[in-house]
Parts: sequence; structure tokens; C-alpha cells
Amino acid sequence: MSGIEKRKLRHIRVSLEEEVETDIATGFEDIRLIHRALPEIDLDEVSTETTFYGKKLAAPLIISAITGGTDEAKEINSVLAEVAEEKKIGISVGSQRIAVAQPETVPTFSIVREKAPTTFVMGNLGCPQLSLGWGVDEAQKCIDMIKADALALHMNPLQEAVQVDGDTKYRGVFEKITDLSKNLKTPLIMKETGAGIAWEDAAKMQHSGASGLEISGVGGTSWSAVEYHIAKEVGKKDMEYLGGALWNWGIPTAISVIETTQKTSLSVISSGGIRTGVEIVKSLALGADMGGMAKPFLEKAVKGPEALSQYVDDIIREIRVAMFLVGARNIDDLSKVPVLVMGKTADWLRLRGINIDGYAKRV
Repeated sequence: MSGIEKRKLRHIRVSLEEEVETDIATGFEDIRLIHRALPEIDLDEVSTETTFYGKKLAAPLIISAITGGTDEAKEINSVLAEVAEEKKIGISVGSQRIAVAQPETVPTFSIVREKAPTTFVMGNLGCPQLSLGWGVDEAQKCIDMIKADALALHMNPLQEAVQVDGDTKYRGVFEKITDLSKNLKTPLIMKETGAGIAWEDAAKMQHSGASGLEISGVGGTSWSAVEYHIAKEVGKKDMEYLGGALWNWGIPTAISVIETTQKTSLSVISSGGIRTGVEIVKSLALGADMGGMAKPFLEKAVKGPEALSQYVDDIIREIRVAMFLVGARNIDDLSKVPVLVMGKTADWLRLRGINIDGYAKRV
């Protein structure tokens, strides 16, 4: 088993078995929707359907990147993809670097498109590989192996900086994004991995040719925490220290959603610590196009497709009822409902020069 395979197995095990959540919240506790005592719509009128990159989905929900590259990952991806297809929600695969380097692992990723032939599927390639010389050919391989509707370029400088033998080469990535956007027909979505995206970086990503973002902000799984546990296991005291010191680093998810949706025209997947349908509705009311979750889906997937299927039903039902309670007949209506941005989230955004007053004054 290669070093990458061992690391991927450790990531899954640690994510499921150890305490890896941040001590900092997502910011959605500061986001309040206005309850409508007379919503003037019937619950059975409410539609959660949406279209994302040309794919019609039953709800604005995506299974965020989790895994790939090992036999265990293939089983997990099979369950995730089967349910994504059944429920008509989106799905993203984990980093495909291992499949490009070790073609024998391709089936652990291609199983996703086999099980989910019609729904939205997103590929995944790391920015450090771009900085180290990977380009159009490798990106196209990632796209082709799963017939991806979009390709995520994941950004994980924090994780790599605290990871034992991590790849911390990030120079020249904007130039690579430009090159890929000009030479690939598949849309590029810039994806963080738990530390969020500031509006300044998002604006540069848009200028470089990206068409979307996946926020993956602070408030859920801390990959610094995951690497802390791994460093502790292998006796790397220096990296164990770093992982602990930077456990809570980054931008809370709700803040990142507001910054990026106000300052760019990119499509946005709100993810990072999202655990409820109400938080997805809040995300959409703030301007996001989709809501993504990873760990909650992983926890259900390891129990089997029935558990995962029921969980997806529960989340979509929660989204639908929350929409009803704010008087939103469809997803587009959520951009019109009033939203209160309060507390520390409001303080942060005002200091950053972001106007939040308009959210509360919608009619």
C-alpha cells in the first residue's frame, strides 16, 4: 500500500473516530431568518428543485468531497453515489491525485459516475499539484475518469502546512487556473478545505477564469485537527504542535459566503460545518447557490445506503419546511426574504467594509 493510500485511510478513520471539530462556530448562529406567521403559500407548493451547471437537482444539496483511492473508499463512494443518484442531489469525489499517479485506483473514483449516471458530479484536483507542474493533461484525466460536470481545484494550504510531509508549494497557482480555464471545456470550481475564502482571493479566482467556489469555511471538521491526530500517532511532535496551534484557523462559513457572494458573480457552494437544512436555507438566502456537507454524509454512508437515504430525505424535508416558514415558494424566492446578520458575524463584516443592512430590508 502506497503512502498516499495509507494517509487516505487514516483521514477517514480519524474523521470518524477522533474529536476533529473546530471550537469556532460557522457563523450561522448569527444569521436569523424572519418567520412568516401567514406565509401566503401552501407547503405542497414549495419546490426545492434547482439547476446547477446544467443539471436539474431535486434540492440545492451536494455531498462534498470525502474520499477515493482505496478499497474502503470505493465502498463509501459507491454508497454515496447510489444515494446521490436516487435523490437527485450533487456529489463530489475526493482528491484524484492518487488515481492520476496510480491508475489501478481509478475504479475507486469511476464508481461514482457508474452509480450516479445522470446527477451532478464534481472532480477534484489539488492546487499544490498545479504548482509542482501538473496541468491540462492531468486535469483532463480527472475529468474523464468520472465524466465530471465540473472540476474542483482544492486549496488546502493550512492542511498541507501542518501535515507530515505536506505539499506547501502554492506559487503560480493563479496562472495555472488561467491556463486550465482556457484549455478545458469543463467549469472550474475553487474549493477550500475548512478555512474559508476571502473576497480578495475570490475576486482573483474569478479574474483567472474560475466559474465557482466551494467555501468550506471554519465551523466543522478541522483538517488541522485531523493532521494533529495523525502526527501524534506517528510521533511527529513538531507537526502535532502545529496542528493543535492552528486547530481553529480560518474564516467562518457564513462570513465567507457573504464576502464572496457580495464581491463576485461566481456560483457558490456553501460548506464547512453545515449540519442542518435550515443552515442551507440561510446560505441560499445570503446568496449561495448550493449547500454542501461531508462528515454527516460519511457517518451515514458507513452504516449503509438505507441510513444515508433516510438522512437525505430528512435534510430535504427540513429545507422545504424552512422555505415554507419564510414564504419562499422556490429557491429563487430565497434571495428576496429578509435576513438579519447579527453578533460577531456582523462585527467582522462591518470591519471588512461589507454592507449587511440590505439583507434585513428585503420586501
